[in-house]
This record gives sequence, structure tokens and C-alpha cells, in this order.
Amino acid sequence: MYSQKVMEHFRNPRNVGEMENADGKGTVGNPVCGDLMTIYVKIKDGRIEDVKFKTFGCGAAIATSSMITELAKGKTIQDALKITRNDVADALEGLPPIKMHCSNLAADGLRAAIYDYLSKNLTQEEIKSKYGLEPPKRESGEWH
Repeated sequence: MYSQKVMEHFRNPRNVGEMENADGKGTVGNPVCGDLMTIYVKIKDGRIEDVKFKTFGCGAAIATSSMITELAKGKTIQDALKITRNDVADALEGLPPIKMHCSNLAADGLRAAIYDYLSKNLTQEEIKSKYGLEPPKRESGEWH
């Protein structure tokens, strides 16, 4: 059973759509369940000025994509990188255990978009030392 908050974000998702001229773009997916999401970010003065998403997946995947955009918008890069998988689920007032992987994808998608932005301006070593962020990689069927 989904919470009212999950249903609200599924029925009326926030910040949906592609972003032209995005500063960063991260695409993550889970081939087992078929969820695929892309997060777009616009960065200004070290803050996420705008964030959008496109998701192909279940209701929980759409709700978590919507929620990650709300949690990230206006935050500094450092603060946005601190948003955890559990933060997304908690903000949605919980997810069924079988759907927790959706919050993982949303948080990972945001990190991938931020990494994409940073990689256009910094070396991998600088990104790792300043932000503690590794390049997204494919492991065991999921993009991280």
C-alpha cells in the first residue's frame, strides 16, 4: 500500500520533462524491473537552480523522481549530494520494501547528473577529493 504522499507525487509529479541545455544529466535504470529515469540539473553559483526528470517506470519510480527534484532544488551541490535513498523514501512517508529500489534510483540519478556537471569543469581526481563522488558505473544490472 502506498502512502498518500506517494500517490500525490505519482498523480501530480513535479518538475517533469526534459531540460534543454542542462548543465548535467544522469540516467539510471534497473533492467530487472524496467525502471529508467533521467535527471537534469541546471547549476548557478554552486546551487541547483532547476532540476527536472523523465521516468519510464512504475508509480513509485515516478513519485521518487518527483520527490528528488523537490528535495534537490535550491540546494548547494554539497547539500544535494547528501540526499540519501532513505531521505527520498522518508519524504514520501515510506515505500513498500519491494519498491525501495526506486528511491535508490532517484538518489543515484541525481548524483549522476551532478557528476556529469562536475566532470565538465573538474578532473575525476578533483571531483573525488572535493565532493567524494566517484564516476557512475554499471554494477550488477543497475546504473549507479
